[in-house]
Amino acid sequence: MTRVAGAVRPRLARAAEAVRPRLARAATATKPRVARLARAVSPQTARTHKLKTWQYTAGAATAGLALAAGVVTVAGPWDSTGQRTAERDRAVAQERTGGTDHGRHTDTSDSSRTAAEGPRPAPSAASVLTGVGGGVGTAGSAPNGKAVAGLVGPLLNDPALGSRSVAIIDVASGERLYDDDSGKALTPASTTKIATAVAALSALGPDHRLTTRTALETDTGELVLVGGGDPTLTARKDAEGWASLRELADRTAQALKKRDLRQVTLSYDKTLYAGPELHPIGENENLAPISALMVDEARTDDSTSGPVERVEDPAKDAADRFAALLADHGIKTTAPGPSKATDRAEPLAEVSSPPLSSVVERMLTNSDNDIAEALARHTAVASGARADLDGAGKAIEARLKKLGLPVAGADFKDGSGLDRADRLTADLLTALLAKAADPAHPELRPVLTGLPVAGFTGTLSSRYTDGAAGVVRAKTGTLHGVNSLAGTVVDQDGRLLAFAFLSTGDDTGAARSALDRTATALASCGCS
Repeated sequence: MTRVAGAVRPRLARAAEAVRPRLARAATATKPRVARLARAVSPQTARTHKLKTWQYTAGAATAGLALAAGVVTVAGPWDSTGQRTAERDRAVAQERTGGTDHGRHTDTSDSSRTAAEGPRPAPSAASVLTGVGGGVGTAGSAPNGKAVAGLVGPLLNDPALGSRSVAIIDVASGERLYDDDSGKALTPASTTKIATAVAALSALGPDHRLTTRTALETDTGELVLVGGGDPTLTARKDAEGWASLRELADRTAQALKKRDLRQVTLSYDKTLYAGPELHPIGENENLAPISALMVDEARTDDSTSGPVERVEDPAKDAADRFAALLADHGIKTTAPGPSKATDRAEPLAEVSSPPLSSVVERMLTNSDNDIAEALARHTAVASGARADLDGAGKAIEARLKKLGLPVAGADFKDGSGLDRADRLTADLLTALLAKAADPAHPELRPVLTGLPVAGFTGTLSSRYTDGAAGVVRAKTGTLHGVNSLAGTVVDQDGRLLAFAFLSTGDDTGAARSALDRTATALASCGCS
C-alpha cells in the first residue's frame, strides 16, 4: 500500500500542474452543477469511513472532474471498412491513476496510436460507487417525463440523426422519462461493448483473471506455451501492471533449470478458442486475428490502442518472442509450432492479468476491439458454449436474458460492434446501464466506471469541451452511417439518468453534434 501511495503522489502532482488551466476553466463553467453534485453525494461520503489518504486520492481520480486530460483532435477519413477514425482514436491523459483505466502516459506516436498505462487499483471505488444506485440517483425530486421530453425532443428531431431508437430513464426509480422507438433494433456499433462487458462480468465475476501459462510434457520433454485468452499480455519492459511475457519467460527458465533442462522443444497452445480467427470484416487495422494467445494485441509497433497493422499469426508471433526471451535466460528452444497441452503436462509457470474489472474498464474507455472479442469468447467458455463468434454471441444474449434484461430484437454477431449486422435497442442499452448501477449487482459496476468521461478520457476526450465536460459518461459508437451514444449523466437536481441514442444517418459530424447537444441538455436539466 505504501509503495502504491508513493508512486501515486508525484504523478498526481505532475498531472495537476499540467492541467490546472484547463481544470480552472472547467470549474468555472460547472461550479453550480458541481456544488449540487457535492451536496448529493455528501451523505454517501459520510458513510464511507476508515479510508487511507491514498485511497481517497485514487477514488478522486476516478470521479471525472479531477481527471487530468489531453485532448486528441478528432481526425481522419473513413477507412475501407466504414469504421470512423475518430471512433478508434483514444485520448491521452497526463500521468493519472485511478480505479478505472483512465491513467495514461503520452508517447511519441500520433493521436491514433497512444500508449496506455496499466490501471492502479482504487480500493475506495466500491464505497464511492455505492451512491450510484442510492445516493446520487435519489438526491433530488424525480424528473418529470414531460419536462424531459420538452427539452430533448426538439434536439433529437434533427434530420441528421435519420432513423433512431432513443430511451432515457431515471436510474433510481427505473421510470422511463423519454421514449422514441426504444424497442427498434438498430446497428449499435461500439455501444455493443456495454452488453459484452455486462455479460462477461456476469459470467466470470469482476475478480476473474486471464492466465497465460507454461507446461512441460514429462514424457516428451516438450515445453508448451498455453494461451489463456489474455489480449493484454505484454512483452514490454515495463508491463505497467499487466501480465508480462518477460516475467513468464523468467519464471519458466528458472523452473527448467531446476530440472536441469537447458534445451527444449517449444510449442504453443491456442486451442481455448474455436472457429475462424478472422473477424467477418476481414483483415483490419482495428482488430487482430482473434487468438487465445497474443502479445500486445499483435501490434506491429509500440502502440497500445487505435488502428495499426497486426501480425498475421498472433500465436506464433507470441511463441517466437517467448523463445527469444528464453534464450536471454540461457534456454535454447526449437522453432515453435502449434500443439495442445495434455492433462499430464506438469505446470511450470504462469502470469495473470489484472482483475476482469480493470480489463473491462480498459475495453470501454479505449473502445478496445481486441479485448471486446476476447471477453465475448470468455463468456462463451464460461457458459459452456463453443468459443467462436456464433457461440460468443449466443452466450452474451443468454447471460443478458438471465439477468432479466430486454433482449427482444437484439442480435450479437460479435463482441466489439464492428460487425454491421449487430442489432441492439435503446431499451436494452438503458436497461444494461441501470443494471450496472443496481446495488444488488456490484459485480457489474465496472461497466459504469469504465465509461469514457466527457471532455477528459477515451473516445469522449475531444467532445463536450464547451459543454458537459466531466458530467456525461458514455460509450460512443461510430461506423459509416451509424452514430450512437449510451451512458449516464447527473442532472441539475442530482438525479442519475441513463440514456441511449442509436441513429442511422450519413452526416456523421452533424449527427454526433446533435447527440452531444442532447446529452449536454440532460446535464443541465432541472426537470423535476
